[in-house]
Amino acid sequence: MAGWDDLEAAAPKDARSVSDARDDLDRLTFRVFSNEDGKKLTEWLRAVYLEQPVAVPGSEPAHAFYREGQNSVIRDIEARMKRAINQGNT
Repeated sequence: MAGWDDLEAAAPKDARSVSDARDDLDRLTFRVFSNEDGKKLTEWLRAVYLEQPVAVPGSEPAHAFYREGQNSVIRDIEARMKRAINQGNT
């Protein structure tokens, strides 16, 4: 296959499967990070990565992009937990 055929073959046939997979991952994230150990780990991740400067004067611009990538992982975890709570999927 080549061109558009490759893209169409990779697309999910049922949009519900995408939503269900996202909901499943949200619930999994909530289960892992909502207990006492998970909360401690989340606090540590925030302190070590999220609550640190993205860039400092004189650093390479690529370092800021790298740091934002690290931060986005923690933000994704927190967003998934909030989504699971808001949807009553806990």
